[in-house]
Amino acid sequence: MISTQAWADAQVLWDFQQMGHKPHPCSVAIGLGSHDLGVADATVDLYRRGMMPLIVFTGATSRTTSEFMPRGEAQHYRERAMKLGVPGDVVLVEPQARNTGENIRFSRAVLEERGAAVSSVLLVSKPYEERRAYATAQKLWPDVDWVSASAPMALSEYVDSIQDPRLVIDMLVGAQHRLMVYPQKGFMIAQKIPDVIAEAFERLRSAGFTSRLVTG
Repeated sequence: MISTQAWADAQVLWDFQQMGHKPHPCSVAIGLGSHDLGVADATVDLYRRGMMPLIVFTGATSRTTSEFMPRGEAQHYRERAMKLGVPGDVVLVEPQARNTGENIRFSRAVLEERGAAVSSVLLVSKPYEERRAYATAQKLWPDVDWVSASAPMALSEYVDSIQDPRLVIDMLVGAQHRLMVYPQKGFMIAQKIPDVIAEAFERLRSAGFTSRLVTG
């Protein structure tokens, strides 16, 4: 059972991860690979709204996705987008990245190889990783305009879609932990962490939501 306090703390972290950016037309969208095909769906929705002419899906496989995305997260995202009607020639695949930093660096290389002129990027992620992804992108590719985007849904809706409440909270705690420690490692820009966020994180960590914490 997940306690009422844990759900309340998860909601606090969920809300903090939302960047609140308003999508606008950009040079390209980069969809960050994961276990969640909803990232591909959100990217397709942005494409249908005319927000970008080009898409890069990025991601290899992970311990979470190796069984049900055996061809790699980026490739499964591409197949999903094409099934939903996006032309294959506007969807590029970056199949090697295994973390958010690699997602950004390797996607940039794919776009440079394509000869794409990039001044702005729609960065599409899971809802609870908007802020983490944005902070990483700003650190690694600071001379473009980054616009965070994700599927517009409440925490309860997201949990229902994933059907694994503990995994979602573990992932939220892991995303928050990275916001707190990765700037010191040079992996992302530093952002102010309000006390209420730090306190919610500590309660969840103490309650055992630790499977996605940074180790070492």
